[in-house]
Amino acid sequence: MDLIASREGRLGRILLNRPQALNTLTLPMVREFRRALDDFGTDPGVSAVLVTGAGDRGLCAGGDVRSLYELKPSQKRLFADFWREEYELNARIASFPKPYVVIMDGIVMGGGVGIAAHGNRRVVTERSRVAMPEVGIGFFPDVGASWLLSRAHEIGAYLALSATSVAAADAIEAGLADVLIHAEDIAPLIGRLSTIGAAEDVDVALRRLARHPGSGRLSLHRPLLTATTAHENVADVVAAFESEGSEFSLRAAEDIRAKSPTALKVTRALLLRAAGAADVETCLTNEFRAACRMLATHDLYEGIRAAIIDKDRRPKWSPDRLEAVSDETVEDILAGDDTPLPAFKSWDSTPYSAWRS
Repeated sequence: MDLIASREGRLGRILLNRPQALNTLTLPMVREFRRALDDFGTDPGVSAVLVTGAGDRGLCAGGDVRSLYELKPSQKRLFADFWREEYELNARIASFPKPYVVIMDGIVMGGGVGIAAHGNRRVVTERSRVAMPEVGIGFFPDVGASWLLSRAHEIGAYLALSATSVAAADAIEAGLADVLIHAEDIAPLIGRLSTIGAAEDVDVALRRLARHPGSGRLSLHRPLLTATTAHENVADVVAAFESEGSEFSLRAAEDIRAKSPTALKVTRALLLRAAGAADVETCLTNEFRAACRMLATHDLYEGIRAAIIDKDRRPKWSPDRLEAVSDETVEDILAGDDTPLPAFKSWDSTPYSAWRS
C-alpha cells in the first residue's frame, strides 16, 4: 500500500509509503490521505494526527509528475483531477481542528510542502531540506505555496524564484516549519505521541525534544533580499541581484536566470495576488486556474524531461528570455479555463491553534 492509515491509542497515523519514489504523491494516495484525515478529524477517540514518510530519504518529494509526462496527449487534462483533489486536501489540512504533527525529515519538496507546511505542528530536523523547486520544471510553486511564500515576504519571493532548498532554521524563519528536533529523537517523539491522552499532550511532547534552531543562512542576507525582491518585475529582480555583485547575489541571479521564463513570470504574478488574498483557498483557486493552463505549455514537459526523465539538466525553454514572455501570456495563464474548480469543504470545528514556541 502506498499510504497506510492506522491508530495508536488516541493518535491517528498517516504514513506515505513509496520510499522507492521518495514518497511522491499519486491521485490514489491523495484520496486515501483525505479519507484518513476526515476519519481522524471527526473521530472523538482521536486526539491528534501524525504524518510521516517511509524510508530515510525524506517525507515527500512532491507530486508524481513523471506520470504526467508519460500520459498520452489526449490524457494530459486528467492531471487536473490530481491537482483539484490535492489542493482540496491542502485546504483541509490548513483548517484541521486537531493537532496535526508532520515530521519533515529529509527531503520535503513541492507537494510534500503542501501536506506539511499547512499543518499546525510542523517538525524539522538537521537533515531537512525544504524547497518549492517548480520553476525549474517549467511550473510554479503551487499547493498553496503562493499563500505561504507571500507571507514569508522577501525570503518567500527568493525561494519561489530561485527554487533554492533550505535547512531547518531557514524553513522555520520562512514560516514553513515550527520546531526543530534531532533526527535521533524522531522515534522517541513518536513513542510519546502514541501515548497521548488529550490534544494538549502533543505540545508537551514536542517541547521536551525541541532544540534551538539558531539563525538561518538566509537571515544573513535579509536586507539584500528585501531590496532585490521589492521589484515586481522578475527581470528587475535579477538585475538588482547582478548589480549588488556579491557572491550570494550573483549566484541568486544565475539560479533565477536558469529557470523557465514563463514559469518565473507566472510565479511572480501569483505571489503578488496572494499577498492581498484573504485566505489560502483563494490562493489555491488561483493556482488551480494557472495549473490547468500550464498543461498546454511547452516548458512544463520540457522541464520534467530535463529534470526527471532524461536528467540532463539542460532544458530548452520556449520562450527562452524573460523579455519574450508577454504580460498578455501571463494574464491568459492566470485566467484559467472552464475546468471545474476545487470545492473546499469546511470542518465543523474551528482550526486548531497554530504552534507557539
